[in-house]
Amino acid sequence: MRQINSKLNIYMKSVSIINNNIEKIILNFIIWSFGLLALVYILLLGNMVKNIIERQGFEAQARSFSNEVRNLEVTYLSMSNNVDLVSAYSMGFKETKATFATRKALGLNISGEPFGSVKIAQNDL
Repeated sequence: MRQINSKLNIYMKSVSIINNNIEKIILNFIIWSFGLLALVYILLLGNMVKNIIERQGFEAQARSFSNEVRNLEVTYLSMSNNVDLVSAYSMGFKETKATFATRKALGLNISGEPFGSVKIAQNDL
């Protein structure tokens, strides 16, 4: 048994696992490719983690801005309830008269008269 074991050990040492140069090149290519893919995976994973952390910061900032806007709205509503016509006059505001633009209708009426000179018939009732 010992003799068979020693012969097997000698045979295994003498046999080369990679006995061709092209096989070494392919093995090196596979190992380097695996290493490169692992590095790209680590970089992408790190980038995703960084983006998640930044998004959480932006969400916290958005909540802060939302609270600030809410407080400003409450302040505005409380200040707008205190404004009346007398205080507006004291601040220098004036009331204006509304002026609306009008235009005359274009074209002719069915009777051949322009729309500006239409006469309304009196109702018999």
